[in-house]
Amino acid sequence: MAFLVDISNRKKSEDALRESETRFRNLFELSPQAVALAEVETGKIIDVNDRFCALYKYSKDEVIGKTTTELGLYSKADREKFLKMLEPTGEVHGLEMDFRIGDGSIINTLMFSKKIQISGDPMLLTILFDMTERKQLETQLQHAQRMEAIGTLAGGIAHEFNNLLMAIQGNASIILSNIDESDPRVERLHNIESLVKSGARLTGQLLGYARKGKYEPRPINVNRIVEETADTFGSARKEIMIYRNFAKDVLPIEADQGQIVQVLLNLFINAADAMPDGGKLIIETMNISHSRIRYKPYHAKPGTYVLMKISDTGQGMAPETMERVFEPFFTTKKMGRGTGLGLASVYGIVKAHGGYIDVESKMGVGTTFSVYLPATEKKLVQEVYVSEPSAAGSETILLVDDDAMILDIGAMMLQRLGYTVLSASSGKQALRIYEADKENIHMVILDMIMPDMTGSETYDALKKAEPGVKVLLSSGYSIDGQAQKIMDRGCDGFIQKPFALDELSLNIRKILDEDDEKES
Repeated sequence: MAFLVDISNRKKSEDALRESETRFRNLFELSPQAVALAEVETGKIIDVNDRFCALYKYSKDEVIGKTTTELGLYSKADREKFLKMLEPTGEVHGLEMDFRIGDGSIINTLMFSKKIQISGDPMLLTILFDMTERKQLETQLQHAQRMEAIGTLAGGIAHEFNNLLMAIQGNASIILSNIDESDPRVERLHNIESLVKSGARLTGQLLGYARKGKYEPRPINVNRIVEETADTFGSARKEIMIYRNFAKDVLPIEADQGQIVQVLLNLFINAADAMPDGGKLIIETMNISHSRIRYKPYHAKPGTYVLMKISDTGQGMAPETMERVFEPFFTTKKMGRGTGLGLASVYGIVKAHGGYIDVESKMGVGTTFSVYLPATEKKLVQEVYVSEPSAAGSETILLVDDDAMILDIGAMMLQRLGYTVLSASSGKQALRIYEADKENIHMVILDMIMPDMTGSETYDALKKAEPGVKVLLSSGYSIDGQAQKIMDRGCDGFIQKPFALDELSLNIRKILDEDDEKES
């Protein structure tokens, strides 16, 4: 009887074991995560599920019987690190590990391992979570935050530098307006103005990176702009052979033509610098859907884009250089040979136009920049430029700026043009002056960036005090972002620092004379 009971108990145990193994097998195979089972002593893989094969790009036959190091999934040093963590408790919880999978690419995983017994043999059960996409998103976010922080700093520096240039330009303009053209000092003064313009171009590149550049978007013909810019560049760099491959059906883009030319020239110059002894520059254009812009460190917004691809046969870039290539002031050139602002401004301009830019490069082979800009259905407009003569005036103007240097030189420039000037060093002071004498004030020239009461707040307060007030907005930043919002609320004009006497005169007369024409 005892023998029969023993057989019955043994059968129950065997049934329970088979049931347990079946349950384990089902969980093993149906797991949505990659699962592997290996021998503890040898490290040889004895089983993997289908998800493991799909993730690691290997078939079961290719992995069973081999170790992870034999497969080249990770290095021997990484395995020793893993075993060191496993040894104390027999478990590993959330170890980050990079694996080289069957197709040669790298994936990032989170590993959970535990020693278990199967039929009395010690085994190592490992579950692997694919963290590759999450890691990429984290990297994208960190990159975007870093670039945004650098952009804010770059924009602030450019704004302050433009104020300094404004003072230099203003003083030069006033002296030139009071000196005879035959005076030998005139040439020196014109040299100063040229230097100011050079400085303004540098700050323009900084503002371009900070996405606060001067933008006057309109539908433009991409092929025409690329063709003309390539011709101009090619005439100056005869050692570079330029090859063009333009799609005939390329759609227009809505963009600032001058900024797109700057993007192209900077990319052309960058290519030429990589080919000091000459080489090939290949330029391509085409329409492309957002669905074809894949495997990038961003997700392109739905729509059609125009792709401008600029490739060279130059020296190429190392991976560490590519990671920083769009940062302002980063340059691989020798001291004094480059500002490090060219590609930084390209990045800012492209982003400000709602586009994307990629770079691919290999040392000794060359580099390719791909610029994607949103296509537009708007029709191309034929532009006509009409020059306007400068003119003086006699009206009263309220000048508002928190920078004493700008306030002083601005007042001198206005007085030189014949205007009566009232000055205010803050928005609150400007409001008090205006409300006390608004019948006699014909225009307000208003700085955009001021402490305590901003240019935007001051503008709204002035409009509330007098809806018909004429305001010319002035800033070291250009007409983008905050300035554009003020313009959209009805501001009459915008002038970017630094500006010369004739530019100031033309902007003032445009607003005041237009008002007189309406009244007549």
